[in-house]
Amino acid sequence: MEKISVNAMGEQCPIPVIKTRNAINELKEAALVEVEVDNEVAVQNVSRFAASKNFKVVSEKVADKHFVIRIEAGPVADSEVKKEEEQVDCGLDRRGKTTVIISSATMGIGNDELGKVLMKGFIYALSQLEELPETIVFYNGGATIPVEGNVSLEDLKSMEAQGVTIKTCGTCLDYYNLKEKLAVGTITNMYDIVETMNNAAHIIRP
Repeated sequence: MEKISVNAMGEQCPIPVIKTRNAINELKEAALVEVEVDNEVAVQNVSRFAASKNFKVVSEKVADKHFVIRIEAGPVADSEVKKEEEQVDCGLDRRGKTTVIISSATMGIGNDELGKVLMKGFIYALSQLEELPETIVFYNGGATIPVEGNVSLEDLKSMEAQGVTIKTCGTCLDYYNLKEKLAVGTITNMYDIVETMNNAAHIIRP
């Protein structure tokens, strides 16, 4: 199978999608289209575009700010090409009105190792929802999650790239000596946490 490379490094929506679409529209036979991008938004948008064409698509993070999206694509009908000349929808905002409160590194009561596995699964499942939460708030033990090296970091970055607001208690980060290792979202305080919870239409606590 022929391999087509698309370099969209440094490009913001809708350019990565447009470059990918143009490469696919020029195909005369099936090919592997590899798209290089440097941000999570581009990964989401290019993957969503490929999936909408029923093409098989997988993405991989190969380095910091370097992602490769691999699409097994085929020729597109002329009618589809004409339809796609319309402006590309970046589709960044999939948020609902739900606030998720995570106050522990584990989920449930019992075995902590099992609890960590459950929390990882919960955050991944959250990132796959059709309607994402509006805000995720981390405090107490939960503040150890949105930091460098955590297994859920990529899922959180993916949600942030799609518009989800992620906030972590500054006092909690100080307590765990993790303020310098916060890797996604922003630092917040108790007044803002209370206000966020008070204004939420729905609150989920895993």
